[in-house]
Amino acid sequence: MTEIVFLIEDAPEGGYTARALGESIFTEADNLDRLREEVRDAVRCHFLDEQTRPKLIRLHFVRDEVIAS
Repeated sequence: MTEIVFLIEDAPEGGYTARALGESIFTEADNLDRLREEVRDAVRCHFLDEQTRPKLIRLHFVRDEVIAS
């Protein structure tokens, strides 16, 4: 695996959540800088062997916007 993708969403209570596609990895943080650190740390913890660890982490931001008609 050369890349892992995380879906980034606004958390209901504030901050952000990150959920990996295809892996059981989830983390959250209050701001984007901290979230990036938490995602890197979560990937390192999940893939202990550096040879199998993804080289790239892609953050895919998902935002819902509701407008009145």
